[in-house]
Amino acid sequence: MAWNTAQTRRLLLDAAVEEFAEHGPEGARLDRVAAAAGVNKERIYQYFGNKEQLFAAVLTWALERLAEAVPLEEGLAADLPEYAGRVYDYHREHPQFIRLLHWEGLHRGSGPVAGGEVRAAHYAAKLAALAAAQKAGTLGTDFAPRELLYAVIALAGWWYATPQLAQMIMAEGAGTARDTLVRMVAKLIS
Repeated sequence: MAWNTAQTRRLLLDAAVEEFAEHGPEGARLDRVAAAAGVNKERIYQYFGNKEQLFAAVLTWALERLAEAVPLEEGLAADLPEYAGRVYDYHREHPQFIRLLHWEGLHRGSGPVAGGEVRAAHYAAKLAALAAAQKAGTLGTDFAPRELLYAVIALAGWWYATPQLAQMIMAEGAGTARDTLVRMVAKLIS
């Protein structure tokens, strides 16, 4: 019977996302990743190298999944509030991504970014879409594309980064969190 390398990699990445999101890069254990994936631990080393390299692969893969699920192309950049709402929806369904980013920040601080070149290319494409929408006149120019993208990422993700604050501060009277986010981004670009 042939070994399905792609399926094994996917099983390991799925398990590693959960493990790293829960325990961070220092607390994560490769034996737990392998057990959760139902795969021999040696496959991790074969496919990804060491734990640090697996963490880099997990961050890159998680970003790719977000980019596929919520693409930002010029047409969508013109409706930045709705894009922000869709990012919010993605984080609601996949809260692990925000946790992974926080663990990365805690683990590395301002040091080198895991899979930085690949991840930077994803953000560069988003910045290009925002710049194209600004050039076409469908998106305001009060803020540079990098400022807009960072603001949307921060606003959309912070609800899940600090759910305790959202619960305490936004508990009553502000409408849904998604609606509030969409209104904030609309105001930002108006």
